Amino acid sequence: MTAQTLEEISGLRASGRVVAEARDAMLAAVAPGVATGELDALAHEILDRHGAFSAPQFAYDFPGTTCISVNHEAAHGIPSMRRRLREGDIVNVDVSAALNGYWTDTGASTSVGEVAPIVLELLEETRAAQAAAMAVAVAGNRIADIGRAVEEHVLGTGFSIIGNLCGHGVGRWIHEDPSIPSVAAYGSRSRLQRGQVLAIEPFLSIGGVEAVEGDDGWTLHTDNGGLAAQFEHTIIVTDDQPIVLTASAR
Repeated sequence: MTAQTLEEISGLRASGRVVAEARDAMLAAVAPGVATGELDALAHEILDRHGAFSAPQFAYDFPGTTCISVNHEAAHGIPSMRRRLREGDIVNVDVSAALNGYWTDTGASTSVGEVAPIVLELLEETRAAQAAAMAVAVAGNRIADIGRAVEEHVLGTGFSIIGNLCGHGVGRWIHEDPSIPSVAAYGSRSRLQRGQVLAIEPFLSIGGVEAVEGDDGWTLHTDNGGLAAQFEHTIIVTDDQPIVLTASAR
C-alpha cells in the first residue's frame, strides 16, 4: 500500500496503535510458567475490544490470534495452553491485525526470567539491526539498502541473519509487495517511494541461516536449532525519518 491521504495515514495509525498495545501487553505478561495460549488470549481480548481482527487467522486460517515462537522457533509458532514458558527461554510475539480496512504488523522478542548473557546480546543486536534497517527506509533509497543496513550491523556481532525470512509491504492486506530481505543480495534494486507502507523485520540467530517448516505445518525453526530473535515495526516511508506506526505508546 502507498498511503496518500491524511485519512489513510490516520487509519494506519489507529491500526498500528492497536497491534502495538497488544504486543506490549503480551511482553509485559511474559514470565516463567505463563502459557503461550494465555498470551494469545490477552492479545485476542485487546483486538476484540478495539474492533480489530487477527490478520493471520483471517488471511491464512492460522490456529491462533498471534504467532508466538519460543527459542529455536523463528516464526509462526502456534499458541497453546499446554506450552508454558520456562526460565531461560527467549520468546517472540508477532501481532498483525486489521482495523477498519487497515492492516499493520509488529513483533518483538524478549527473555523469560534469568537468561544467559548471549541471549541478552542476541536481543540487543536484533533490536539494533531493526532500527538500522528502518533508518535507511527513506524515499529514493533501494529496497536492497535495507538488507545492507542489517548486514552491516550484524557483521562482527557473532550472530547470523535468517536469510529466507523477510519483511514485506502491508496496509490493505497482511503480506503485500515488495518483499524486504535482510540480505542485500536478495533485495530488489527498486527505489522506495514516499508513502509506501512496509513491515521491516530482521531475524537474527545463534548460527541459524535459514528457517525450515516444522511438523505442524506452521512453525518455522532455525536450521541448526539455534536461538532466534525478531523485532518488527510497520512504517510509512517519507523523505526523511519513517513514520513508525507501531511504536509503543508514550
